[in-house]
Amino acid sequence: MKSFRKIFLAIKYFWLPIILTSATALTLTACNPANFKSAAAQMPQLVSAILSDPKTFNYPLSQESPNVFPLIYEGLTSENPITGKIEPSLAESWEISDNKLRFVFTLRKELKWSDGEPLTADDVIFTFNQIYLNEAIPADARDVLRIGESRALPKVRKIDTQRIEFTTPEPFAPFLGTLGLPILPAHTLEPFIKTKDQEGKPIFLSKWGVDTPPDQIIVNGPYKLERYDTSQRVVFRRNPYYWRKGPKGESQPYIERIVWQIVESTDTSLLQFRSGGLDTVGVSPDYFSLLKVQEEQGNFKIFNGGPATGTTFILFNLNKGKRDGKPLVDPVKSRWFNTVEFRQAVAYAIDRQTMINNTFRGLGKPQNSPISVQSPYYLSPEEGLKVYNYNIEKAKELLLKAGFKYNNNQLIDAQGNRVRFSLLTNAGNKIREAIGSQIKQDLSKIGIQVDFTPLAWNTYTDKLSNSLDWEVSMLGLTGGLEPNDGANVWSPEGGLHMFNQKPQAGQKPVQGWEVAPWEAEIARLYIQGARELDPAKRKEIYAETQKITQENLPFIYLVNALSMSAVRNRFEGIQYSALGGAFWNIHEIKITN
Repeated sequence: MKSFRKIFLAIKYFWLPIILTSATALTLTACNPANFKSAAAQMPQLVSAILSDPKTFNYPLSQESPNVFPLIYEGLTSENPITGKIEPSLAESWEISDNKLRFVFTLRKELKWSDGEPLTADDVIFTFNQIYLNEAIPADARDVLRIGESRALPKVRKIDTQRIEFTTPEPFAPFLGTLGLPILPAHTLEPFIKTKDQEGKPIFLSKWGVDTPPDQIIVNGPYKLERYDTSQRVVFRRNPYYWRKGPKGESQPYIERIVWQIVESTDTSLLQFRSGGLDTVGVSPDYFSLLKVQEEQGNFKIFNGGPATGTTFILFNLNKGKRDGKPLVDPVKSRWFNTVEFRQAVAYAIDRQTMINNTFRGLGKPQNSPISVQSPYYLSPEEGLKVYNYNIEKAKELLLKAGFKYNNNQLIDAQGNRVRFSLLTNAGNKIREAIGSQIKQDLSKIGIQVDFTPLAWNTYTDKLSNSLDWEVSMLGLTGGLEPNDGANVWSPEGGLHMFNQKPQAGQKPVQGWEVAPWEAEIARLYIQGARELDPAKRKEIYAETQKITQENLPFIYLVNALSMSAVRNRFEGIQYSALGGAFWNIHEIKITN
């Protein structure tokens, strides 16, 4: 499932998967709960929850969300989710050449790793040249560093112990943001790169798994791993060598310990929060009314960051190819799906306002673009973005125009085939299951029979990315400010170009795979947009991509829930945003009581 996680490499929103996915909490219990409660009472700590165990402590090999890395690592730069600006992190400053191809970064003085060893330019060179740019390491991070049509990679060299030079083959507007990739410790990991196993692969590929003692994981972020108890909890302890200082020169972060309790469901998290054992919980629409009336009594506040930055959508399998001589999609259905009027009719037939009112309890907004509304490159309907407001008559008009007809209120195509298809999504996501049920009902009003089938996650994603055996699907992707973070969605070669997926490395070939002209044009514009350094001109380019996507509807966007979290009032310094959540600035948050 590598391809479906590449979108999480929006490194500039490094906190997002943790806060939005894991923003629930439960008091830590050690082997002896009574002993722990006594110790915890004297220690400032934040306790949150996640729904599953971490899969690795090795960042380059991580393909899962949530993961531990936003707490334990930093890169040269970071993005402020309030202002959207790229800010210095491990690098205190940088210089950019006049031709915009050369970047020189100067590290902060006296940076240290969590074991007290100095962090220098050698660590940066090691991280990029021996890990991210090393083809022997299957790091998804390499995708966000590829530039232009050639997908070339930057060159990295050391100037001195504090300065590093990056050169790019052409101007690349997102480059500063991509350098939020974590810097890793050369003195600990380099031997693992140089030492090979019996197959000639670096033993790095088997190092720093979740069975590694936490004190062996060397980090540079605000926290370090203290312990991991499988299926129970992950515990982080304040990194005493972290570089940030408070306004009076005091060491940060202020909170001594963070605990992620591993719980079985969001319902369990809600119960724990309401019982007083939680510090924070993500607020979904079905929880909002229940929690809102308890704010004062429970001594917490619900923060609302507006529409979440991700997208939820349905997509048709537009792949016209064959595998082993058999079409991936029934040719009859493929003709329907590849008719733009058919896709537009489906979009008009989905009642998104009813979806907002019922499934989202009024706590959602329509989504009409692949680009988040918070992005400066978002094109609004007022600026010319096409929208598909609920209109049954318009839907039927488009279908008749495309050669479909009705027989006893059932939609049939020109050859007399009943229009019926399966809609898949992942089981266990209550909101998606409710959306799917409504879509089934909505499309029945234009004569289409939908067989809605939620599947286990692994089964579902295998169909989407491997066997390519599906008709219509519902899925979601994270989002952010920088459109190029989604470039591999729009590149026909990309691992997330799922509506017309080309087989990825190691998969069985597909014969007859073809790219539509509008697909190729979107890909071309994304490359052009990344090259363009003028924000106004970039907006024009990405505006054109959004117009093409909304005209051709490779994805039919649905509704975004509001980004909300409940946080106990004892935490001071919360600056909530949909991009960063409640604790993106964890280093400066204090506990008041």
